[in-house]
Amino acid sequence: MEILKVENLTKVYGKGTNQVVALDNVSFTINSGEFVAIVGASGSGKSTLLHLIGGVDRPSSGKVYIDGNDIFAMNDDKLAIFRRRQVGLIYQFYNLIPILNVEENITLPLELDKREVDKCELDKLLSTLGLMERKNHLPNELSGGQQQRTSIGRAMITHPAIILADEPTGNLDSKASDEIVDLLKISNKKYKQTIVMITHNLDIAEQADRIIKIEDGHIVKEV
Repeated sequence: MEILKVENLTKVYGKGTNQVVALDNVSFTINSGEFVAIVGASGSGKSTLLHLIGGVDRPSSGKVYIDGNDIFAMNDDKLAIFRRRQVGLIYQFYNLIPILNVEENITLPLELDKREVDKCELDKLLSTLGLMERKNHLPNELSGGQQQRTSIGRAMITHPAIILADEPTGNLDSKASDEIVDLLKISNKKYKQTIVMITHNLDIAEQADRIIKIEDGHIVKEV
């Protein structure tokens, strides 16, 4: 079943001689439960694409449908609520709240949505993430890999329609990177979570079900 549809997506920055076309008429679909890697050189448009898919930015033209919802037909307030509930975001630099511990960072999307935390489910997630013994620690008391695992937990806790990972291993050593990719694969296979991951690392990309390559704002290859 189709969970994501990107239709003629274009993003232009600036005007006149300063105009930069970051994305140019990009279209593709992703089915529920797929693990897709998007690869490309720096400046190819891959991060712009991820931000548009997640509703973090709005396109110059084109549409994005997530689980049948035209996300850019929503106003900013409705889009923010939809994004919090249906889109899990994992960033390269974690974006954790420094005054909240691991458990509080993971459950933050539920707290913002005034939803009750299922303690049994939370404990299972903490165990899967290998963070049960660190759940009361603040971000500055964690390794980089533990911080990224916390951000993965925060993305997973709401059971979103799709998880978007922007260079999730880009700030980690090879051992921690392998652990993060393994966790994403567990999320994909065990929890049937749809994942779209931006990466410049072809070894990591090759562990996905499908690879989309972008150059100069265009899709040039799908394998």
